[in-house]
Amino acid sequence: MKVKVYNQKKEKIEEIELPKEIFEIKLNTDLVHQVVLVQAANQRQGSAKVKARGEVRGGGRKPWRQKGTGRARVGSIRSPIWRGGGVTFGPSTEKVFKKRIPKKMRRKALFMVLSVKAKENLLLVLDKLEIEKPKTKTMVKVLNKLFLKKGSGLVVLSKIDKSVILSINNIPKTDTIQAKDLNVLDLLSYKYLVITKETIKIIKETFLK
Repeated sequence: MKVKVYNQKKEKIEEIELPKEIFEIKLNTDLVHQVVLVQAANQRQGSAKVKARGEVRGGGRKPWRQKGTGRARVGSIRSPIWRGGGVTFGPSTEKVFKKRIPKKMRRKALFMVLSVKAKENLLLVLDKLEIEKPKTKTMVKVLNKLFLKKGSGLVVLSKIDKSVILSINNIPKTDTIQAKDLNVLDLLSYKYLVITKETIKIIKETFLK
């Protein structure tokens, strides 16, 4: 697949051929959905916690005798049916949300999403993305010419560039990610994908081992 390469002013410079083993993969929605579920589950902290009846302080003495009072049998005032008692089936830190999925499936799903972005003209290839010093105003001008007025975008960097990262941090609906950390969930969270020619090489070297 051939795509246009732009400069930061969105002026066409040349055309390049994208690696077909990455950008021309047929979409399998079931696989992509499965990978998204796994990634979302692995991001869950699992820090929600409530106390069960055995963890609530107090309630060691039986409120009243078992028989003869005419009232229901009660063993503890910390029963889940009492105010201030424990919680039945509440969230616990013991629950593990982590899931695993084979590397080949993750990478195949990643290539599928990249292919869809390229096919639907949501992939913007630049010759380079540079900024002298961190300045949000300057970066907004660059991104406005690329995609910012049309929707959200993810900027993929070949390496850590503090000037670019700091300039983009305060721009709504926009984020950066290193090429080696590309994943399906982040790609699907943004409409446009901005990469450079150098980034394409990093993606190829990282995910086609």
